[in-house]
Amino acid sequence: MKIRGATHKDAATIAHIYNQGIEDRSATLETQLRTPEERAEWLAVRSSRHPVLVAVDGSGTVVGWGSLNSFNARRVYDYVADFSVYIAREHRRRGIGDALLSALEARARMLGYHKMVLIAFPTNAPGMRLYERHDFQTVGIYHEQGMLDDRWVDVVIMEKILR
Repeated sequence: MKIRGATHKDAATIAHIYNQGIEDRSATLETQLRTPEERAEWLAVRSSRHPVLVAVDGSGTVVGWGSLNSFNARRVYDYVADFSVYIAREHRRRGIGDALLSALEARARMLGYHKMVLIAFPTNAPGMRLYERHDFQTVGIYHEQGMLDDRWVDVVIMEKILR
């Protein structure tokens, strides 16, 4: 497996993988499916401080993606990155998330970030194990943070200081 920067040509696959995550209701409060065109626009407007990386298998197929995202538009948060990691259903539990998160951490350090943060569903056991393996620490819970499919959902807040 290889990790590389995403290109415009990856937009359709990124949309497909993200839509699986939305449909599965296990990793995001997002409910609106994305189109390849929307993801292409999303890729086009991202700054160099907010890269998107893709994991590519031996056959050249994109099997997952991750991104460093702005935590907050205020300048005091310029050194804090939120991040996303999504893996294609048929490729989950093969270490791809681990590889992508390692690559995102390395890129965040290279870009001068001080900290990475995330919010996750406490019920997303594979995701929680991944974050804990990477030494993310739980700092709190937002109770009933969003309504997903007519029920309130809690999210866990985690952080990692990049040393």
